[in-house]
Amino acid sequence: MIFDLPVLLLNTILLRPYVFTFLAAFLLAGRMLLGWRRTSLFLLISWMTAFVCEFASTRVGVPFGDYYYTGSTVGQELYIANVPFMDSLSFTFLLFGSYCVALVFVLPSTNGPREHRLSLIFDPVVRTSPAVLGLTALFHTFIDVVIDPVALRGDRWFLGSIYGYPRPGLYFGIPLANFAGWTTVAVIALTVYFAVDRRLPPRGGDHRCSTPMKGLLFGCALYYAALIFSLGVTFWIGEAFLGMVGVMLYIPPTVLLVLRLLNRLPAPAA
Repeated sequence: MIFDLPVLLLNTILLRPYVFTFLAAFLLAGRMLLGWRRTSLFLLISWMTAFVCEFASTRVGVPFGDYYYTGSTVGQELYIANVPFMDSLSFTFLLFGSYCVALVFVLPSTNGPREHRLSLIFDPVVRTSPAVLGLTALFHTFIDVVIDPVALRGDRWFLGSIYGYPRPGLYFGIPLANFAGWTTVAVIALTVYFAVDRRLPPRGGDHRCSTPMKGLLFGCALYYAALIFSLGVTFWIGEAFLGMVGVMLYIPPTVLLVLRLLNRLPAPAA
């Protein structure tokens, strides 16, 4: 069966090109912001954490709550045990995008109050701080408020009906435990990654180097691209109310993010 893996992986890419487009964007942004070593570790740690959590939840209901994969695409795409490879892989770029958005808010700035071009310090202490961990987990969970309801309706678009819940949840069919699972994945993966990051040599030999803003902005763009993609599908399948809920939820954090990028919000001192 091992000889089927390359074929299944190729079929997965062809079946889920949007997932691998987001993944490629993550790798590019990660290289610019973190370098290849840290990006590879971020990918490995976040994917393994997501897979273990999904594997556990489909058996004992922890941490996402009780749910199941239908197996409707077995033989068409790669599964590891009973978990679609593309599903646990999606956590990697969503967590990275959430991390980039959190960094914009938390990293100290070198700008004066009248400067319009935001410049941040990629301080290793700050970027691996509890504040960044907590805010990243919040943004990671927040985007699932948009993603999971439309994914549950995958039979109405090209995702397909790949999973379900034994008991429909309170939020458009999603149990609240699912969101706790997304928070858990973020906290575990980032805690491990931050511990590894602190032990790696600093980039460029400088412990307080300027942030590669292109990589950071690219990561934020990746986060919003995934959000817009999910909202677009939501409206496309006729779930206008669900889509409007997602839009309204994201207006406040998006306004704050734009103000921060324009250097119009108070920020930690350099």
